[in-house]
Amino acid sequence: MAVRVQHTMADAAGMVQLLGAIAELARGAPAPTVQPVWGRELLQAPLLNDDVLLPPRFAHCEYDDVMDMNDAIVPFEFMVHRSFFIGWREISAIRSHLPSALSREATNFEVITGCLWRCRTTALAPHADEEMRMICTVNIRGKKDTIIPVGYYGNAFASPVAISTAGDLLANPVSYAVELVMKAKREVDVEYILSVAALMAQRGRPHFAVAHTYLVSDVSKVGIRDLDFGWGKPVYAGPAKGGVVDIPGVASFFIAVRNAMGEEGISVPVCMPGPTMDKFVNEMGKLMRPASADTFSKM
Repeated sequence: MAVRVQHTMADAAGMVQLLGAIAELARGAPAPTVQPVWGRELLQAPLLNDDVLLPPRFAHCEYDDVMDMNDAIVPFEFMVHRSFFIGWREISAIRSHLPSALSREATNFEVITGCLWRCRTTALAPHADEEMRMICTVNIRGKKDTIIPVGYYGNAFASPVAISTAGDLLANPVSYAVELVMKAKREVDVEYILSVAALMAQRGRPHFAVAHTYLVSDVSKVGIRDLDFGWGKPVYAGPAKGGVVDIPGVASFFIAVRNAMGEEGISVPVCMPGPTMDKFVNEMGKLMRPASADTFSKM
């Protein structure tokens, strides 16, 4: 079954909520367990008074107007696709390249994203002074002090950005990239989301910066693997390939999968220019091998 999403109406969690409702009805339920909630007024741009919008409270560099000066955006026909399986062994190996304190504190998402960002930058080989951007989608459902009710199916996420010059990314170990991702991701709360709404109202809904940008979104926990329309749960559920946004190669998703050996993990589809994919595979291989045997243990 294939689904197309109108992202102005719903995010991944909202799409799965709709599909879950359809699945329940298909199995004979009289009504969906989770009732849909519109609630779009919850995330409107905040007003100082009846006529004046509050300005954004954060810099929101993810929406900077960045020019593509060096042809960083490559057409689809010159892209190749490849998926990477990352299970507990691979995550443990990547963590073995981090200082022990950071390895304990960073989430799997932060560790994998920092690894992908550094390896991708190495493979693309940009000029040392080029600013490289790593955008992470962060869902605010379930966060402390959230205003998002159960059943809300609209967009309830932000896209904070970590920024570094290519030179600094490549001159430092992968821990540098992981720490930048952590800092950007953990900035997001309800106030951040409302600040995004203020920026959108102020600047006319700008697109996020694309040149030298990589975006990752973790859809491994949205529940799409649990959907059952009456003939059992899916073998695979998620985006069909990497780079599935308007700009080729910009986005990857973390998708929950079980590999051929029965191991649970995530699949990361990646879309890159053909000549750089082999370099990317090589760099990923380095970080998915443990730094030393005694640090390689199941997390």
